[in-house]
Amino acid sequence: MDLVRTFGSLTHHSAHWVMWLLLALSVMAIAVVMERAVLFLASKDDMAELRAELRRLLSDGELEAARRRLEASPSFEARVAAAGLDADGTESAEERMRGETELVRLTMEKNLAFLGTLGNNAPFVGLLGTVIGIVRAFRELSASTGQLSAALLAEIGEALVATAIGLLVALPAVAFFNLYQRLIRARISRSEALVREILAFRKASVGAA
Repeated sequence: MDLVRTFGSLTHHSAHWVMWLLLALSVMAIAVVMERAVLFLASKDDMAELRAELRRLLSDGELEAARRRLEASPSFEARVAAAGLDADGTESAEERMRGETELVRLTMEKNLAFLGTLGNNAPFVGLLGTVIGIVRAFRELSASTGQLSAALLAEIGEALVATAIGLLVALPAVAFFNLYQRLIRARISRSEALVREILAFRKASVGAA
């Protein structure tokens, strides 16, 4: 099979399908961005206030009240801390909270791989459209015996537009991917602060016993 001839046959079709593909991918990316935004906003809580209340309730020995306070919070951080209250000992609590942290991380990172992949590869998809447009432009140039024509300029313009669309799709995808990754790291760090409160309470209980 002649690969050059096979690819050349593909260029008989315009690069419009590449642009439509990029448009479809951008719509999917917008859906992911909005879905993740709703998730992060819905699971937001005042961590300073929650940590202060948790510390006070644990200091007063009100374990059940502390559990209810964590369960009432919509945050992932509270979910991690609540896993430690249900454990029997310090080591068990630490392991349970560590496991819950990983589950929470997976929940928050859901579908973000799509944004990262799109951000890395959309420019190459646009470049494919550019290559197709350039090949078609050379074919048009050959057919017109080296004379510039409106069809030739249209092919060149289409080629450049494909690259531009690829970049326009990639840049927001990368930006939101990085933004959400920073939010996830911040959430995990805040959950670690609550974890320390639970472990401190467990160790103090063991020492008092």
